[in-house]
Order: sequence, then C-alpha cells, then structure tokens
Amino acid sequence: MKKIITLIVLSFAINSFAQIADAPENISPLLIGEKIPNIPLHDSNGKEVTSNKIFNKKTVLVVYRGGWCPYCNSQLADMQEIENQLIELGYQVVAVSPDAPSFLKQTEDKKELKYQLYSDSEGKFAQALGIAFKNEKGFLKKYSEDKNPGFLPVPTIYVLNEKQEIEFLYINPNYSKRLEGNVLLAVLKAL
Repeated sequence: MKKIITLIVLSFAINSFAQIADAPENISPLLIGEKIPNIPLHDSNGKEVTSNKIFNKKTVLVVYRGGWCPYCNSQLADMQEIENQLIELGYQVVAVSPDAPSFLKQTEDKKELKYQLYSDSEGKFAQALGIAFKNEKGFLKKYSEDKNPGFLPVPTIYVLNEKQEIEFLYINPNYSKRLEGNVLLAVLKAL
C-alpha cells in the first residue's frame, strides 16, 4: 500500500512540475529565494549545456518568446545597450527562448548581440520555471524546428546569485510590457 501511495504522490509531483498553463495569467513562476533547476539547454551552435554550468555566476536571465517577436527584439537590444554596465556590476547576461539554435544564430547576427543566447525549443526549462503557457501558433513549430509542444514562455527577467537562487524577478502576462534597462540597473544597484 505504501508503494502505491508513494507512486501516486510521485506521479502527481512530476505532472505538476511539467504542466503548461492554459493562459499567461495562470502561470506559477519560480519566485525570489527559489533556485533555478538544472535543465539542459542548447547554445546557438547546437551544443548542449546544462543550466548549472551557464548560471554559475551572478546572472541577468532574460526569458523571451523568440526572435520573431518585435517586443523581444527591443528587449534584447535594450539589454545589449546596458550589458557593459551589468558586467561592471558583476553580472553576465543570458537570454533563453523556444527558438531552435539556428534561429538563435540569426537573432545574434541581426541584433549584433554579444551576450549568449540559449535554446529551450522543447520547453523543459520554461516549464521548470513555471512560466510556460499553451499557445498553438503554427509558426512556433518552424522556429523551434518542430520541437515546440505548443507553448510560449511569459517574458521574464530573473536576477540570479552565484548559487542560482532568484534575487529578483520581473514578469508580466502582457507580453508587450517589459522591464526597461535603466530600471533593471537601478534594481541591481540596490541589491
């Protein structure tokens, strides 16, 4: 009987961890004080890297919808403009999207980004962060190279310490509302 109860509890825990919300307003993001889970991502060359290796120092983590999104492109450019100031404060900038590595490369080249972009085309990272929601747009299959299970992440900025713990986050279900670089700098100076 104990084995059955344990299996039921374990099954429930696994299913809750990997769920995709039905709408952006219904996500359950990781919050301040929680730790970023160790999930494999892919760089723009397709090389797999675990998040523990990526976030091994203070990090500004930008989770965005994809290089096809004009709001995301503005945000990525904004991060590029303040990257040197972020580095002076001791932070690296990392951005993650559901785009496949080949599309990350296009975004890097088009925007002349110096910081690293990573692919979460299967959505495991966004689900683990609790920021994935269902979105059945057909073009997502193209940009994820047919790996996207029909989700988008709610655009989010996490500030992480060296232990991969969340010290600050900005999230808004309205994808057109983004944290401005000057506001982020003020927050980081206050941390």
